[in-house]
Amino acid sequence: MPQKPKQLGRANGASGEAASVVRRVEAPLAKRETERPGMQGAATGLMEKVVERPNLLAALKRVRENKGSPGIDGMTVKELPAFLEVRWPRLREELIAGRYQPQPVKRVMIPKPGGGERELGIPTVLDRFIQQALLQVLQPCFDPTFSEASYGFRPGRRAHDAVCRAQGYVQDGRRFVVDIDLEKFFDRVNHDVLMGRLAKRIADRRVLGLVRRYLDAGVLADGVVIERHEGTPQGGPLSPLLANVLLDEVDKELERRGHAFVRYADDLNIYVRSKRAGERVMEAMRRLYARLKLHVNEAKSAVARATERKFLGFSFWIAPGRKIKRRVATETLKRLKERVRTLTRRSVGKSLAAVCEDLSAYLAGWKAYFRIAETPRVLAGVDKWVRHRLRALQLKHWKRGTVIYRELRARGMSEHAARQVAANGRRWWHNSTMALHLVLPNKLFDDLGVPRLVA
Repeated sequence: MPQKPKQLGRANGASGEAASVVRRVEAPLAKRETERPGMQGAATGLMEKVVERPNLLAALKRVRENKGSPGIDGMTVKELPAFLEVRWPRLREELIAGRYQPQPVKRVMIPKPGGGERELGIPTVLDRFIQQALLQVLQPCFDPTFSEASYGFRPGRRAHDAVCRAQGYVQDGRRFVVDIDLEKFFDRVNHDVLMGRLAKRIADRRVLGLVRRYLDAGVLADGVVIERHEGTPQGGPLSPLLANVLLDEVDKELERRGHAFVRYADDLNIYVRSKRAGERVMEAMRRLYARLKLHVNEAKSAVARATERKFLGFSFWIAPGRKIKRRVATETLKRLKERVRTLTRRSVGKSLAAVCEDLSAYLAGWKAYFRIAETPRVLAGVDKWVRHRLRALQLKHWKRGTVIYRELRARGMSEHAARQVAANGRRWWHNSTMALHLVLPNKLFDDLGVPRLVA
């Protein structure tokens, strides 16, 4: 249930400050607009809804919660309210008149899990605020019309829901999947095609013009602003909605043809009963995407058994009784172990407690997402492996055999066992299996905050 504007302004100190800013600048500007000729009836436009006080307060609150790094102008999220206090009357006037010009985005490259890099475009804090305000008005208009099989970046829908829907299709006998990966989707979105789809639903030309200027805003890379004629860089609040608007046409065509499919952002899986049917669907999808000037990534797309492909970090396995169950994909488990190795490497120079603190933050997030996996034995094995590494790390911290012997005896290990471990003090990994679970029990790591993946 949406909060009243007064409540929203008091949600926290930042939002209270935002309420004060908007309250001070909105009243005199509204008075000037009512006196301007030719504005009668404009209050029914979408842009007027964008700059309404409750919407702005909600947008500022969301931007502050999301934090994020500065854009090309260096302005931080904390500096935004003071900036709005001075500049908002002029900015609001520019938005209402359809003259506001966004700034270029800052290019940031981040590593992709499977190798390579992904390009992010970080808008300025001010543009993130305006995009968020615009999103909050546009999303309620578009979201109810989207396909029920679309789950990415939509209110009340989660990746878990998408995975469970896919699992249901496989359980119903659709054992083959047409797994489609689009080639650099966010970098290849055609502006003209996207604007054509938006124009069918949005009558306010000022909103259309603002979205177009956001699409056309350049990218600052190595001190040079590069013009952009295609793509909607990831990093701004508006990009996911624009992606859904464009790809909804594909969803509607799949529904018309009666296909069983699940889409999360640009990840699309279509479930069929035979490989031959899947190959026909794949060929049809190439033609369908071509109409949107998008291309299927042939190297990453395939028609295969559903149990051989991953979807949103999960895959499926066939349990006794031909029941389809969820598991963590092999590649995902591999990345988990790589990250744990990095956090627990024995040359890291941190205390066991500090390492456990870092590890806890990572594993807690990982567990929250993959908690729906139906493979307790696999996750129990990962738990055992993680604690094995932590015991090896503690042995490394003790270093010398005399210290290892003293510490183990102090924790209750027998003299014979302590001498045996201390005599091979440099064999950290091997020694960490030698009854150390008795003196460095799992409860120790529980108390240090390391979560167990199997409850």
